Amino acid sequence: MSIEKQEEHVVHKTAGGNAAFHNFINDFAHIEDPLERRRLALQKIDEAAFGWYHVRAIMVAGVGFLTDSYDIFAINLGVSMLSYVFWKGDMPNSTSTLLKVSTSVGTVIGQLGFGIMADVVGRKKIYGLELIIMIAATILQCTIGAAPGVSFVAVLTFYRIIMGIGIGGDYPLSSIITSEFSTTKWRGAMMGAVFANQAFGQIAAGIVALILVAAYKSELIDANSGAECGAACIKACDQMWRILVGLGCFPGLIALYFRLTIPESPRYTLDVEHGINKASADIGKFTSGEHGNADPEEIARLERAPTAVEQFEIAPPKASFKDFCRHFGKWKYGKILFGTAFSWFTVDVAFYGLNLNSATILQTIGYASSKNVYHKLYNSAVGNLILICAGSLPGYWASVATMDIIGRKPIQLFGFFILTVLFCIIGFAYHKLSDHGLLGLYIVCQFFQQFGPNVTTFIIPGEVFPTRYRSSAHGISAASGKIGAIIAQTALGTLIDHNCARDGKPKNCWLPHVMEIFALFMLCGIFSTLLIPETKRKTLEQICEEYHDEVDQGKYASGYSGASSHTETV
Repeated sequence: MSIEKQEEHVVHKTAGGNAAFHNFINDFAHIEDPLERRRLALQKIDEAAFGWYHVRAIMVAGVGFLTDSYDIFAINLGVSMLSYVFWKGDMPNSTSTLLKVSTSVGTVIGQLGFGIMADVVGRKKIYGLELIIMIAATILQCTIGAAPGVSFVAVLTFYRIIMGIGIGGDYPLSSIITSEFSTTKWRGAMMGAVFANQAFGQIAAGIVALILVAAYKSELIDANSGAECGAACIKACDQMWRILVGLGCFPGLIALYFRLTIPESPRYTLDVEHGINKASADIGKFTSGEHGNADPEEIARLERAPTAVEQFEIAPPKASFKDFCRHFGKWKYGKILFGTAFSWFTVDVAFYGLNLNSATILQTIGYASSKNVYHKLYNSAVGNLILICAGSLPGYWASVATMDIIGRKPIQLFGFFILTVLFCIIGFAYHKLSDHGLLGLYIVCQFFQQFGPNVTTFIIPGEVFPTRYRSSAHGISAASGKIGAIIAQTALGTLIDHNCARDGKPKNCWLPHVMEIFALFMLCGIFSTLLIPETKRKTLEQICEEYHDEVDQGKYASGYSGASSHTETV
């Protein structure tokens, strides 16, 4: 061995690498076979010990969902504050529904649009753009005001739609990026942990609302009704909702740098762009704990190596609308997309249906009955925090703890089953239940929403589709869920008071029947779950081979993680 080669060997074979780049790049340089090089690259990701770069991926993706849920939950609390500014505490139901549904409308657009773009131009090029949209729309919401020639509600609705587009883009991007960078053993837990940040966002919004209400107590406490909310009270409420909504941009600002500098997903580079050397360098830099793509000179060094090879001779089918329709037009593959999309649709109908019942539950536990402006706003924030901490938060983390042990499909099936039973009990025995019984059932429903289909419907679409359509299919599935949310907030929400006044019945007289409708949706979710395969402890390549017959993927990864059956074919 020459002195130059000895020196190079010493430099690039250090145990831990250095701050500039990881010696993982050099591990690939001496591999002549591109298939073997690809095998080692993916093996490095799938079999890596859980480390800081996994934690970083969870944090960077999770902050987006924390921001998403904060923004959505903040407006639910902010609507109460807004009602005192413009409507003396009695905002019309149509206006309240419009402000809440507008975000869901934008979310559908963002999920579809960003989901498709991530498969067309790559994950890195647009990861961070959705966060910029969210931040800009959040800031702009806080600057609008009433004017004779402009409708305040219309402008706020417009900005809520724009913000929803950014929120929607976060769903497919954060899911698939986490999935493609995760170690196989704990991929479900990592994706679940990203999604579980929604609970922290809701809690943060509740805490901020509590602090604001306490800070403005002197301006609010003397108003014993909306009609008594004078100039000082109106000013306080106007400032509170703006601060509450505006603070939602800060978590996004923290994560923005990391999103803009994240390397391209190695699987996208390998399977869609077919850039072996670039992917090898990107993986090495990512696993060394650094940000961004690999330096061009490192990629060039791999290409100049004596063992450098040309691009793959065998490539996956090129992504296109025609190929998408051809692939998912076959029931064998299309049923998986239908299963993920319809399951998400059904669970979101019930998830937002529970929110229709939250006002009744808050009254049950004594946190929504006061006429005083201060006590009403304070109790609303406290009551929602209690419901989240009692039901949703433990449910999220129960899913994270068991996702890679029990499996996705069993958790989703059992969740749909138990929710069917619970909604039937609430619906058919509503008038026989005590207040405490109704409260208990509501909290149990919240728990099994999270320790069940609400989390799994986010995870499974990020794993079960081929790389070239993983983001698009996830976006379609997520958009289906938000369409269910819109139906629950509008069409089904209006049924709660169906003919109550005409028949002389109390308000919310139709709520038991609405709960029965939700039970039917949960029953449908059981059947749609049967169309979805189990993905626990399987590499993304194995999933593509087993459920999408992507033989070319197996040829690339011959001998890797269960794909050795294709070695002879290669």
